[in-house]
Amino acid sequence: MKLENEIHQSEFASEYTKVLLNILYTHSVLVTKINEVLIPHKITRQQYNVLRILRGQYPKSVQLGLIRERMLDKMSDASRMVDRLRIKGLVFKKADKKDRRSVAIGITPRGLKFLGSLEPVAKSMDDFIKTLTEEEAKG
Repeated sequence: MKLENEIHQSEFASEYTKVLLNILYTHSVLVTKINEVLIPHKITRQQYNVLRILRGQYPKSVQLGLIRERMLDKMSDASRMVDRLRIKGLVFKKADKKDRRSVAIGITPRGLKFLGSLEPVAKSMDDFIKTLTEEEAKG
């Protein structure tokens, strides 16, 4: 796949512009594919990212700041996302008894099971980019 064919443009201001456009185009293709495979599971890619962050911390719970810090999409509203996941029973929030402003967030057993059920989805995302050699994937 050549960028020129995909975006119907044959000339670029510079090779740097072409590289930037290629990165943006590739990002768009990947985001579209990820959204495609997650939509049937009624979860967004940002919510999936939050669940993976929390699974990585399991069995510990964490503060919202850690989730924000580790999220791939820095523009997402992590607080609202956690609330949506809590409503689905995939995460819990527990207020600190001494400091009510401090809230511990963790993944529930149901959230762990749900993430486990998404392993084939994660594999399909891996398979999507397996046109790269392992050496190319290492970057």
